[in-house]
Amino acid sequence: MRVCLKEPNPKLAAEAADLSACDTGITVSRGYAVGLLLILGITFVYSWVMAANATTVGFTFLLAILGTSAVWGLGVSCFMSVAATLAYDYFFLPPTHSLDIADPQDWVALSAFLVTAVVGSSLSARAHNRAADAERRRREVERLYALSQKLLGMASLTELSRAIPKHVLECFNADSAAFFLLETQEIFAAGADGCDLSGLRLRAAATAPNPREEASNLWFVPLRQGQKILGSVGIGGLVVSRETMAALGSLIAVTIERVAAGEQVAKMEAAREGEQFKSVMLDAITHDFRTPLTCIKSSVTALLGDLEFDREQQRDLLSVVDEECDHIDTLLDRASELARLESGEVRLDPRPHSIGELVSDTLADCKSVLRARPVPCELPHADVRVLADLPWARSVLAHLVSNAHLYSLPGLPITIRSAKDGDFAFLSVMDQGPGIAEEETGRIFEKFYRGKDQELRTHGTGMGLPIARAIVEAHGGRIQVVSRPGRGSTFTISLPLERADRVSAKAS
Repeated sequence: MRVCLKEPNPKLAAEAADLSACDTGITVSRGYAVGLLLILGITFVYSWVMAANATTVGFTFLLAILGTSAVWGLGVSCFMSVAATLAYDYFFLPPTHSLDIADPQDWVALSAFLVTAVVGSSLSARAHNRAADAERRRREVERLYALSQKLLGMASLTELSRAIPKHVLECFNADSAAFFLLETQEIFAAGADGCDLSGLRLRAAATAPNPREEASNLWFVPLRQGQKILGSVGIGGLVVSRETMAALGSLIAVTIERVAAGEQVAKMEAAREGEQFKSVMLDAITHDFRTPLTCIKSSVTALLGDLEFDREQQRDLLSVVDEECDHIDTLLDRASELARLESGEVRLDPRPHSIGELVSDTLADCKSVLRARPVPCELPHADVRVLADLPWARSVLAHLVSNAHLYSLPGLPITIRSAKDGDFAFLSVMDQGPGIAEEETGRIFEKFYRGKDQELRTHGTGMGLPIARAIVEAHGGRIQVVSRPGRGSTFTISLPLERADRVSAKAS
């Protein structure tokens, strides 16, 4: 399978190559022209403008040659050395205006000048080339670093495979790039000619021991991690060293292994959590289902037996069966709901709602609590709007109110308060119950966990608070509890403010 990230345009690539070759030729020709002009200029100055001895002229020629070699290289400097030798002989060594040399010592001087010019320019050009090579390698290292930074945030192998050719183009300014993943036999390409990189050559490169370069600066790099072959990368229009290409292949191979290992760890963790959830679910079924099933079994056995029950007694037994069936149904519904929330199957639809609207809708769902005890509301921010999926957020607040009712002494009030801080609004439900022991406050949000002293006092599934936490966190908020044993507990949830309220909050 081949995936192209950009339409190919061979004509543009050919035009770019022609322009590059043309620019190189112009640069070299310019170097020869500048060198010739320097020799002619020095000759003119010392012949017609100011008089100087032969030594001064020779050193001036050498300085010009060495400076030129540092810019245009050895070829131009050698050309200038020959031209300067001829000009030196013709204009400054006797007999002047003639290439004849009368004094044998002048032959030695002229030869020494030519050798010095060539050797000096050669050393200067070599130093310049080394500096240029060091600068090129520095840029290549910077490009490798930039590529590693771009690939660092990838968490999915599919996402990484699509991103590799694109990021190689961006970081190395190449014309085209293609990535071959051996495991899936897929080819991902990008750039002007990315789709023209041969799949056969990419597959062949995966088994090659080293990077190799073909015509038109086309590189193929094998991706190996130890003895394991991961695939290959093909890059077109790129002028880099073989060492850089080897480093590029190693970098991509290490990144692929890291992402693949991360995916494997995530799968193992998901499998482990799934097994843990099944185990906890089984324990919960064993524990929480046994009592209602025992009641149902006892009632049904009695009804099916030969015992004589009047109509009222039969109604009581059937009521027990009905209530315990509802209890089991609630337990299953909550387990299913929690599993859907944790797996990400539930998609929230947060929209702006005022805090007053959220609280009033919640209290409408808690009429039985309102009939049993007062529920005062202290809402100084009733008009503040939060981003919330109203049915889900209402279910969280209703569960906190119902919990406070179950665990509070009869007749004592439950208070609902609001606050605002930064980009979040806070809703607190305060009861005056027995409170929660300090060692248990960190566990009450665990699945199926119920307080040690509460398991026999009230009926419950131990899944209400974990569900509430999952819903609040899906909104981008948090749920917390502060408890004072013997004096009550306060559960607080945070919900993000609507953007307009965030701006006004920061302004105030």
